[in-house]
Amino acid sequence: MTNQDRVNKLMEIVGLSLDMELAIQALTHKSVKTKSPHIVDNERLEFLGDAVLELIVTKHLYNKFPNHSEGELTIFRSALVKTESLAFESCRLGFDNLIIMSEGEVRSGGRQNKYILADFFESVLGAVYLSSNFEFAEAFVIKNLLYKLDEIITSNSHKNPKTVVQEYLQAKFKVTPEYKELSSEGPDHSKIFVMGLFLRDIFLTSGRGSSKQKAEQVAAMNFLKNKDVYLELIREKL
Repeated sequence: MTNQDRVNKLMEIVGLSLDMELAIQALTHKSVKTKSPHIVDNERLEFLGDAVLELIVTKHLYNKFPNHSEGELTIFRSALVKTESLAFESCRLGFDNLIIMSEGEVRSGGRQNKYILADFFESVLGAVYLSSNFEFAEAFVIKNLLYKLDEIITSNSHKNPKTVVQEYLQAKFKVTPEYKELSSEGPDHSKIFVMGLFLRDIFLTSGRGSSKQKAEQVAAMNFLKNKDVYLELIREKL
């Protein structure tokens, strides 16, 4: 498949005419730069698409669920935009066959790599946004991601903030978070535990609860409520 064929197929899928240079950038995985350093990959578009996606999903959830708490909305959003969710949509739409990547990346299973596929969904969204407007990008997300919101809400997978945090941090940094006991107080029959959430040795936040498990859940929820602050901290220290 030629790059022109890829661009034509991408435009057919998204229903939008794209600038050739921008479309090629959206399709290009960073592995190509190993042999061609001058090529512009899709990481900047992925960065933009990530922000656009979060705003669209947040706006939709805010309007759809006026009586839900910030914490509940955060969990819904995280379940929608997690790596596995975006990777599934990339495959469903046929994006996996359009990615421009090195032969080595292809041989190592790059077209099936959930992280690459999730990033690709975001880079395409970034290109769609730049080539149209917020309303078109929003319609694309509603059609190709938010259609499964009811399924996510009725499933049990969205209810555990620890799972959401683990999937999110593994997707972003390829590292599994840990919980460590910071302190405990009170008699044995009514102890209060304070558990800290760490990524490697970086302390992120803590939670209090009547058991270690409950305290960990609170810590995870605290992270989700303020994740942008903690992401900046992680990037500074990793």
